[in-house]
Amino acid sequence: QVQLVESGGGLVQSGASLRLSCAASGGTFSTYVMGWFRQAPGKEREFVATTSWSSGATYYADYGNGMKDRFTISRGNDKNTVDLQMNSLKPEDTAVYYCAASSRRYSSTTAHEYDYWGQGTQVTVSS
Repeated sequence: QVQLVESGGGLVQSGASLRLSCAASGGTFSTYVMGWFRQAPGKEREFVATTSWSSGATYYADYGNGMKDRFTISRGNDKNTVDLQMNSLKPEDTAVYYCAASSRRYSSTTAHEYDYWGQGTQVTVSS
């Protein structure tokens, strides 16, 4: 049974950094596309970043808030972990952050194209 478990969330002040980690188990993830999404209260789940181990492709959301310059997605050498380094956090980054895995061989920014999801980890940024 595939499981994704996130960790690393917390309460930080504006401008701080956090590193989220996602540990995947129960499957062979070396060919999976791994992604991070987030959902703020009252809002839809939105794409943050994705990375493909097989192709090396990495994509970031661009919402005009500098996210792609502040966040970095990376995969562990064991191919079963994926991290999200978040720097210069802003209050609008407050959300539950979800790790996701897709068995499709192409990178996607669309939530419904991901097959497996973690339970989420809360990130709260105070001003």
